[in-house]
Amino acid sequence: MTQKSNTITKLTNQELSIQLSLSGLSFCILQKETNTISTLKEIDFDKKLNPLEVQDQLEHLFNTESTLQKTFSKVYLIHENELSALVPKPLFNEDCLADYLKFNSKILKSDFITFDNIDINDSVNVYVPYVNINNFIYEKFGAFIFKHFSTVLIQQILHIEKNSDTPKLYAHITSDHFEILATEKGKLMLYNTFEFNTKEDFIYYVLFTAEQLKLNPETFNLIFIGDVVEDSDLYQIAYKYIRHVSFGKRYDNYNYASSPKSGYSNFTIINSF
Repeated sequence: MTQKSNTITKLTNQELSIQLSLSGLSFCILQKETNTISTLKEIDFDKKLNPLEVQDQLEHLFNTESTLQKTFSKVYLIHENELSALVPKPLFNEDCLADYLKFNSKILKSDFITFDNIDINDSVNVYVPYVNINNFIYEKFGAFIFKHFSTVLIQQILHIEKNSDTPKLYAHITSDHFEILATEKGKLMLYNTFEFNTKEDFIYYVLFTAEQLKLNPETFNLIFIGDVVEDSDLYQIAYKYIRHVSFGKRYDNYNYASSPKSGYSNFTIINSF
């Protein structure tokens, strides 16, 4: 395959995936010929930034990280924010994108709104990407693929759960927020994202979600993925209130130059290829 940059065109079998939010970013490089993740790095910001400040961080990363100063056969960009809404495909109208978001997200008239198709459950994910980041990546690499973080997360979890009958709540953990996905019999029952500061915030949202879905804490499974470990406060408080608590798995088949922190960390960026 060929990839054109601003300065050079050459054959390459490397693919790059970048995931970014206002709180941090990560990037991952896949060597296709050996099916090896050769680079996987995460960068947490000291504080929550605005999109222009995130672009500054990304530009600095490209200027200082030698592994990024190459050409890539494909480039993926994953936008992580709360500005998204799921719409059943039969009800979707491309002329009404702002209407799907305005009731549960703060959007501006000037915001660019786009969408991803999620074929596995016949839905459409409507969201606001960071347009300045898209423009920067396009100027650097040319054509690339971008998606919303929740698109990748939902697709992967529904693929894992396609033959399962047991109701489950998946909690994808980051430093300042978490996503919760409820599944039953391979179907998505609910997706939402919550900011939290304490373990009490976290367990309140989990138990409230379970109550709304009429799930019994004695019988449903809570599965952690993302940035969480067994001795964390979140795991310990969850285990206090919910009988069945465990950790998930990415189910990828890549080789790794350096292993990820766990078999359930970096869940979306590794599954974005």
